[in-house]
Amino acid sequence: MKIIEPSFKILDNYFVQGKVLEQIERSGRICYKSEDKITKNSAAPFIKRIIQRGHESVLEMAYFVFEVEVDSETIMYKFLEKNPRFNQIDKHGKKKYLMSGNPRSFRDLARIAPEQKVVKSLLHELTQKYPVLYEDLRPKHGWLLPDGVRVRMLSPKEIDALPLDLFVKHRTVLVHLVINRAVSHELVRHRPASYLQESQRYCRYGEEKFGSEVQFIRPCFFKEGTPEFETWKKTMEDAERAYLSLLATSSPQAARTVLPNSCKTEIMVNATLSEWAHILRLRTSKAADPSMREIMLMLLPEMARRFPKVFGPIKEALESED
Repeated sequence: MKIIEPSFKILDNYFVQGKVLEQIERSGRICYKSEDKITKNSAAPFIKRIIQRGHESVLEMAYFVFEVEVDSETIMYKFLEKNPRFNQIDKHGKKKYLMSGNPRSFRDLARIAPEQKVVKSLLHELTQKYPVLYEDLRPKHGWLLPDGVRVRMLSPKEIDALPLDLFVKHRTVLVHLVINRAVSHELVRHRPASYLQESQRYCRYGEEKFGSEVQFIRPCFFKEGTPEFETWKKTMEDAERAYLSLLATSSPQAARTVLPNSCKTEIMVNATLSEWAHILRLRTSKAADPSMREIMLMLLPEMARRFPKVFGPIKEALESED
């Protein structure tokens, strides 16, 4: 048994460097704790297998932003009639729009509205740039460019230079959190956002790669050395003992049924800055669950340092309450 502290890491380097496939692989491998299998050329084969298995939630761990220009507003109106609910769309000038979404959302568009001019233009661009993400959806003669629509993918620098009202809607941040299962259960209720989580179904904690032990997050409720902490600790030891005993004769998904909320879990969260602002505003409140508040109070200062215009006011408001 190992007791660890909650922690976080902002994984923004992939966005800055434009490493879309690498970001998806890094996030996806958290589920199986197979990060040790990442190599220089492992991203594309990993993603191809994920798509073949239909596990497209992994594809939500990146984000594309497009400038879409149309000759006639009717073209965009017809596209909007298809209810592209998983994409963020904003007016960006006369007959110009900003449109963003994760790779999965554009795959969904290819399936529900392949005849739409906007969709054809987007998929033509995406298939050229990231064939592994879209080649399986390619029509027999490819995505033929229609008249009247021009699309352009924005670079990371262009996204970061957007006006603040658009920046917070179209800029995402990927965060790797190490928390307990109770906190993760609350966190995944936030929308719009995308999540990938360490899977107790597949991770066999009795193996050497996990130290042949179960990890638990230190509870913020009990001070070490108190009777309450000792009760908690003994309960975790008993749970670990039961888990390892069951694991000797059962599958991880069967053995995990005895694991408690205090179990360590790792979760990737990909959300827009506006959603992160909502999460941090809500979860740093004194009314928030103490364990959730603990990790969010750790995260807020770093988010404020990186994006002061977005998170600075939240940090200042919180400090003024103390």
